[in-house]
Amino acid sequence: MKSMTTLLAGIALTGTLTAHADEIVVGGKNFTEQQILASMTDQYLDGLGYDVEKRAGMGSAVLRQAQENGQIDLYWEYTGTSLINYNDVTERLSAEETYQKVKELDAEKGLVWLDPSNANNTYALAMREEDAEKRSIATLSDLAQAVNDGEELTFALNAEFYAREDGWRPLQQAYDFRVSRGDVKRMDSGLVYPALRDGQVDVGLVFATDGRIPAFDFRVLEDDQGYFPAYALTPVVRKETLEANPELEEQMNELSSLLDDETMATLNARVDVDKQTIEKVAESFLEEHDLI
Repeated sequence: MKSMTTLLAGIALTGTLTAHADEIVVGGKNFTEQQILASMTDQYLDGLGYDVEKRAGMGSAVLRQAQENGQIDLYWEYTGTSLINYNDVTERLSAEETYQKVKELDAEKGLVWLDPSNANNTYALAMREEDAEKRSIATLSDLAQAVNDGEELTFALNAEFYAREDGWRPLQQAYDFRVSRGDVKRMDSGLVYPALRDGQVDVGLVFATDGRIPAFDFRVLEDDQGYFPAYALTPVVRKETLEANPELEEQMNELSSLLDDETMATLNARVDVDKQTIEKVAESFLEEHDLI
């Protein structure tokens, strides 16, 4: 009986090693959130027995091209980035429509979009929590109403969003409010956060998963009319890689299900604000959820 048990254990081990025989190359872009995700995926898959190589710190277009060419097997992409930048789709779609569209279009290129997370790193408008609470502003419709009621509010926007055709002007049209040019300060994206924190402006354009949002106690205003494009953070894997490792889909979907805006903002803050290492932040998250 003992020898049979040993034999079965050996077969099981051999089967596992065969399933994970090919190396999986995990990619990542060159900013904090992506570097955390690349490290998290690397450590997670390594713990599951895969042979993993990590290639982080790449530019967006270069990373995408590397995946299409078979040099990168897996990385986390944003639905809106694929829709607009890689597939040249400009029509305004809902979050679900965006996901389904990129899933369909990228399948033709041998790429499989797994389950999207609830982390949506899109544009957003934010206020200081205390100020938003005092003014009873929780949504962009509330903000529009406050402006239309004559409340004096100043805004900080980056120059690109202020000028682009799907930016500041159509946002005002969508929510039916009008801010005078003198009440808008244009500055680099990175300067918006301290300006808002220090009370130099009342409303700032932010990215929804930026670590400074929780660190500076900002309230992200709900885009209740769905104006901003969806940028749902989603694992994307080459079809050939998934066919060789079919269990990878369920494993990555489990990880994806744990991510949302608040989680990613908190993880980003641990790196950008608290100065913890990327590897340690990723490791702590995986340990917290019993994934390693």
